[in-house]
Amino acid sequence: MAAVTIRNLKDETLRALKQRAESHGRSTEAEIRAILEDALRSEERLKIGSAIAALAGEFGGVELAIKRDQKPVEPAVFE
Repeated sequence: MAAVTIRNLKDETLRALKQRAESHGRSTEAEIRAILEDALRSEERLKIGSAIAALAGEFGGVELAIKRDQKPVEPAVFE
């Protein structure tokens, strides 16, 4: 998992984050993660799968008869 460093954060912003985290019963780091996830996973974002399904629905929909190959995948060899 990636790590991010935020530079030049105002002291009052950090205090507000700490207070918000405490009010939600989690660490400041967990609060920052929650804020970012909420902001980036909003209901207003484009959901490409839903958009494609809606577009296909306008033309009667699409039914794909795809059967997944159940054979085990051979591991890659790097020699």
